[in-house]
Amino acid sequence: MNKVLMIEDDEILNGGLCYNLQKRDIVSVPAYTLAEAEKLLAEDSFDLIVLDVNLPDGDGFQFAKDRIAPCGMPFLFLTARDLDDEIIGGYRLGADDYITKPFRVQIVMEKIQAVLRRCSGRRERLRYSFGDLAVDFEKRTVRKNGTLLTLTPTEFALLQCLIQNRGHILTKEVLLEHIWDSKGNFVNEHTLSLNISRLRRKINDGESDYIKTIYGMGYRWVDEER
Repeated sequence: MNKVLMIEDDEILNGGLCYNLQKRDIVSVPAYTLAEAEKLLAEDSFDLIVLDVNLPDGDGFQFAKDRIAPCGMPFLFLTARDLDDEIIGGYRLGADDYITKPFRVQIVMEKIQAVLRRCSGRRERLRYSFGDLAVDFEKRTVRKNGTLLTLTPTEFALLQCLIQNRGHILTKEVLLEHIWDSKGNFVNEHTLSLNISRLRRKINDGESDYIKTIYGMGYRWVDEER
């Protein structure tokens, strides 16, 4: 059964949308602030996130950019912000749809179900497991032999980039660009090498070195050689 997180501060509207989703056998969970949404995302998994842009404790566009889009979770905006630049910006953030208020509930329900159908296979790509290693990209957790590992944001970004491009050689330039701090903080090759070394020590299980160095070129994720 699909599960939707509804981030909307208007309690009546939120309740009405959740009620209509439940009538269609879609589990719906309400959140009225970004803080509540963050807590729910840390505790549970969702097939789709519906969010307003104007919320009491922050901006939905920024939340989508910082929290939702990097994890590959399907999401759509449901907002009164209807300027062309805002709609285009929403799609550029990766939104699967952009619905402006006022709207007809029936149409919103159809759009939500269409996104759920279209993204039905995406959830599998949000998880990875091989041997003793299990990664949940949505929850940003990594387990080895069932034990939760503690990774820094940079280490997790490297891990995700390597796994999602497994089998391909990633040059140092590509990895540096991928982990470049969103605030513009500089990351050099020495820092990259240190993070690769720390990541290796944390995830290696004694049978396989998942991160293979291709000398003179870069790194490659290897999970077929046991």
